[in-house]
Amino acid sequence: MLRTLDLRGRLAAGETLDYRRIVPRAPFDVAAAMAAVAPVCEDVATRGLDALTELSEKFDGVVPEHFRVPAEALAEAEAQLDPEVRAAFEVAIERRRVVAQAERGDDSVAVDVAPGARVIHKTIPVNRVGLYVPGGLAPLSSSVIMNVVPAQVAGVKSIAVTSPPQKEFGGLPHPSILALCRILGVEEVYAVGGAQAVAMFAYGVPGLCEPVDLVTGPGNIYVVAAKRLLKGRIGIDSEAGPTEIAILADASADPDHVAADLISQAEHDPLAGSVLVTDSPELAERVAAAIEPQIGRTLHQERIRTALTGEQSGIVLVDDLEQGLAVVDAYGAEHLEIHTAGAFDLAQRVTNAGAIFVGTYSPVSLGDYCAGSTHVLPTAGAAAHSSGLTVQSFLRQVHVINYSADALADVKKTVEVFARAENLPAHGAAVTVRFADDPSIS
Repeated sequence: MLRTLDLRGRLAAGETLDYRRIVPRAPFDVAAAMAAVAPVCEDVATRGLDALTELSEKFDGVVPEHFRVPAEALAEAEAQLDPEVRAAFEVAIERRRVVAQAERGDDSVAVDVAPGARVIHKTIPVNRVGLYVPGGLAPLSSSVIMNVVPAQVAGVKSIAVTSPPQKEFGGLPHPSILALCRILGVEEVYAVGGAQAVAMFAYGVPGLCEPVDLVTGPGNIYVVAAKRLLKGRIGIDSEAGPTEIAILADASADPDHVAADLISQAEHDPLAGSVLVTDSPELAERVAAAIEPQIGRTLHQERIRTALTGEQSGIVLVDDLEQGLAVVDAYGAEHLEIHTAGAFDLAQRVTNAGAIFVGTYSPVSLGDYCAGSTHVLPTAGAAAHSSGLTVQSFLRQVHVINYSADALADVKKTVEVFARAENLPAHGAAVTVRFADDPSIS
């Protein structure tokens, strides 16, 4: 089922390999989608509620009775939540909160660069955020935790959540999403999805929703395109594409575990990428053989087979783990699992990955729910320059500069010289004027 890409011996033959182009990845053209979302966002900006009503009917096939979910609907969802599911939610919340507290760090750090010359590195939370929770092929209630908990720990004062309305739930988002919002104390919840939800957050809708400063959370390509289009009016976390897993494995790996993890990621989406990188042809064969029987025991067989047979998935054979490490670093997977001897030490050498899962007992599905880590991660190779959603995503770094007269006098000439060098004499004059009546300061 998984196609094989054999890179063995090609380096020895003197071939130059661009792993970023060679390793398979799903097509994801955000630029093309922007043409479709631009009129949607403009419509919401100009017509507000009327636009949301028409767009909800068009794209979701249902118009909610209330776009803002009533408090009683949140309470009912919490009351009807299965106790076993609630217990699982609470474990995930607790673990994510513990890790988030460690991510928070110090609110401010003061540095005295000279006597009377202080710069304070101050951390300030974003004032208001809009959190998007997908509701497509799977109701990702776990995304509520991954967005809300770090925002709360960061100290964000105003948090709004939105998720697409669902026909089967009377135009409300999925009950588990509503229940989690209630458990976490989020009272402002909307039944709006797609690009129109991002536009609602960015522009605000009179009588319904105030504008936000930052929008976070994964969504489909139209959500991503709207975030790119409106970036600048709002801050965004990232442009998340189809989910992906890369597994770096050697002959010591358990083929059943590797196959299960490839399948679990493929379950998300027909465009999900599942890539095995290994220096063991024997392991590759055993993993390939283990996949079909396991798929036969799953619920979403068609979706999984589509993902695993797509151009974005496959097995990459390498000469050794050194080449394997180069391949996964070039790929920059959203999720990287390492199933090798000495897996922890090898993990320390990885430079590009959204999250790294070490050893056979740290599968990606653990991180999806209750490892304590974030599962909102960069995709499509963006791990080379971006991080996952953490407390730091909801914080701004501000420098507070506090110099005394003597401290400024000490660097008066430095500023004046710099200003002349940049041909900005008024910059220097702004300092010179402060000491015009003191001839002792040159």
